[in-house]
This record gives sequence, C-alpha cells and structure tokens, in this order.
Amino acid sequence: MPTARCATSIRHAGTNYQSISKLHGNVHGGNLLKLLNQLAYTYASRYSGKYVVTLSVDQVIFKVPIHADELVIFYASVNHVGRTSMEVGIRVEVQDIQHRSACHTNSCHFSMIAVDKNGKPTVIPPLNIDSEEQARRFQEGVIRKEARLKAAKTKHKPYI
Repeated sequence: MPTARCATSIRHAGTNYQSISKLHGNVHGGNLLKLLNQLAYTYASRYSGKYVVTLSVDQVIFKVPIHADELVIFYASVNHVGRTSMEVGIRVEVQDIQHRSACHTNSCHFSMIAVDKNGKPTVIPPLNIDSEEQARRFQEGVIRKEARLKAAKTKHKPYI
C-alpha cells in the first residue's frame, strides 16, 4: 500500500499539443477533458493500488485558452478518501517559457471508485493527513461529496 507522503500529490508537465488543437491553435476542450480523466485515473490507481473507474467530474470552466505550443502543467492531489472512493483534484496552468509567466486555466475534481476484478467497489487505504493544507482539502472534499450525493438523489425530468 502506498503511503500518503509519497502518494498525495503529483505534477505532470507537457508541451506540443498540436495533434489535439483546433484550427486557431488552441487545445480542444474535449481533448483536455480526456487528458484530465487519464491523469485522474493514473493518480487514483497509483494512490489506491487498485483499478479505478470515473464516477463523476465536477464543473469544468475553461477560463483561458491553452495554446498548443505552451507548457501545460497539471497539478493533481488526492483531496478526500472514503471507503471505496476518492476525490482527485487537478489544477491546470500554462506557462509562457519566454516571458516566464504562468496562468491558471482551470481546476476540477474527479470522483474515482476503486473496483476489484469483478467490477465491484473495493476498500482503499485511508488518507493520512499531515498538513493544514491537506486538512483543508479533505474538509472541502467532504462538502463536495455531500453536494454530489444530494444532487444524485434529485430526480430530473426527461427533456422529451
């Protein structure tokens, strides 16, 4: 099992997103969502030591376009852990290398469920909280989880 010290946050950087950009040279939002989901999957699997599936992703607002030639940095952290689920928060920044400036483009939270070989939820290790920042993220994760559970119980009328 991983320890919280080695598995609660990670940083990933990449450049040259030409293959997933639109005509104007900006990274396509759907492709960015795919990258975010892959990062959440990788990180949740790494933390839990289990195969995971995506349950949900919170609202994603694209504040600033990401140009295909910018340095993109993804910061991920496990914010909250339940019995079989965990919340992975991801912050995305772009850096202009020549001007040495950074800009926050978006943040989102993925709810991931650990599953066994039969696809059934399975228990994961608890989160060891050893800083005020981790405690804050954990409490904010509790609030988001409660809001997600409340929203899931709300009945929606069909659009037809």
